[in-house]
Amino acid sequence: MSRLFEAQDVTVAYGKIEAVRGVSLAVEPGRVVTVLGANGAGKTTLLNALMGVLPARGAIRFDGRDLARLPVEERVAAGLSLIPERRELFATMSVEDNLRLGAFRFRGRPQEGGSLEAMFALFPRLKERRRQLAGTLSGGERQMLAMARALMGRPRLLMLDEPSLGLAPLIVAEVMRTVADLRGQGVAVLLVEQNARAALQVADYGYVMDGGSVVLEGESRALQADKRVVETYLGVLAADTEPARGVG
Repeated sequence: MSRLFEAQDVTVAYGKIEAVRGVSLAVEPGRVVTVLGANGAGKTTLLNALMGVLPARGAIRFDGRDLARLPVEERVAAGLSLIPERRELFATMSVEDNLRLGAFRFRGRPQEGGSLEAMFALFPRLKERRRQLAGTLSGGERQMLAMARALMGRPRLLMLDEPSLGLAPLIVAEVMRTVADLRGQGVAVLLVEQNARAALQVADYGYVMDGGSVVLEGESRALQADKRVVETYLGVLAADTEPARGVG
């Protein structure tokens, strides 16, 4: 399968300190790929660099197009969307108005964006709260609204930064089910998570970061069984299966 998104040897530095060092990853169309790692591993910095929020060295390509010199706005127009950890909703605007803003890149052609009814079908709870101010929503509802607003722009690659952060386990499961549903709609997802168990249950492939570098990668099923991942992130004994391959 051809690669929709590819990063090669991406490095991000804050002054003389390299927060991300030589990271390479790929996302194929309609696949969910997760980047795991403890707090401070460089995951968020990597996402911001891929989106163009932070300057980076290395190659970043989307659908064969070099993104290295493109600003954030042009990456969004190309079909990338990033939902940051803070979600960054318009708190004093209604749920519906937040959603309508998500189709801004179509500039007066809202019929080409995601439809409100499609978002309400994907997130029924938002339909119940369509007139409610975004700032009055619960944490789980705010995460759903952030995802729905991003999907209104019809991205081909949706990047999520810690979508489970601060959410109750039942809400985390609901958010992750939605991530899995996007696969069936042809949307590729790059999911950054500390919650390795939840992420690996929905992902097709995963990368593990530590100290700013990718130290392990493999199919999600293999990572779930890899003793290094189990001991560090899952906290249970590993099954005796073939481990995922490590990378230097």
